[in-house]
Amino acid sequence: MTTNSTPVRSDQAQKFTRQEIATFGAVHLDVTNLRRSVEFWQSYIGLQVRSATDETAELGTESTSLVVLHATAKTPFKNGYSGIYHLAIHPSNEVEFARVLARLITKRYPIAPTDHTMSKALYMEDPDGITVEVTLETPERMARMEFGPRGPVAVDTNGTVRAASAALDVEAVLKALSDRNFTQPLADGTKVGHVHLYVSDVEAAHRFYKGLGFLDNMYLPQYGMADLSAGGAFGHRIAVNAGHTHGRPQAPAGTAGLRYFTIRFDTPERLKTALQSVASVQEQAGGFLVTDPAGNKVLLTA
Repeated sequence: MTTNSTPVRSDQAQKFTRQEIATFGAVHLDVTNLRRSVEFWQSYIGLQVRSATDETAELGTESTSLVVLHATAKTPFKNGYSGIYHLAIHPSNEVEFARVLARLITKRYPIAPTDHTMSKALYMEDPDGITVEVTLETPERMARMEFGPRGPVAVDTNGTVRAASAALDVEAVLKALSDRNFTQPLADGTKVGHVHLYVSDVEAAHRFYKGLGFLDNMYLPQYGMADLSAGGAFGHRIAVNAGHTHGRPQAPAGTAGLRYFTIRFDTPERLKTALQSVASVQEQAGGFLVTDPAGNKVLLTA
């Protein structure tokens, strides 16, 4: 198969090879019903409750917190505003990913299994309508992205042109499982692997996250999107979209959604440089809270 597409990046799997400049800490979400949200993250995704009060719950693996829920929202998530597009939990290997898939299928939870070539993904909504993605990183399959008259396509390392978002071969994924024990929680090594945001101005958001030290993976303002890397083989770490939210503010107060997410830099020096790029910084326990141009809050730490 051939296309007349214009390459956006060549040798994508090899473009970023050094150690990543940053990883993600916990993502904090405002939810309407704490018990119901804990049930989703624990029983369907496979996180463990690490601590809980009447107002908050901290979930993750045995040793690492990934999601913190705050029972402060009054209304469910609303589309059409700046804020969270989705947060992504990345299991450490294909067996862990397959176990999540099997658990969701067994429990008949609505999902959209998708193959992006650079990753395999399961999309779903939490009880408040916040989109959650469970992602298996597969950058070794990806050569480059191309954009043509029909939109984006992926070119894999065999030279095959594939849809950027194709149906995932569910049966092939499930073959990684050697047993039917789907109740095991996600193991250590699972992480928050990327955060995708709705923004009001893609160019301003792109400048902000570049200022923090992230690198261009794809910058396509004409499509209302930017995708930034932390420097490793998997180029999709922070993505911003303004296609449906250009000029739109954050959702009204009391709406379920993102409270803030955490970026952990690899060195204190890198954190210091990032902070110098931000006009307003609020120091608090655990780091420095900043706000991107769309109103999304980010806790910076090292």
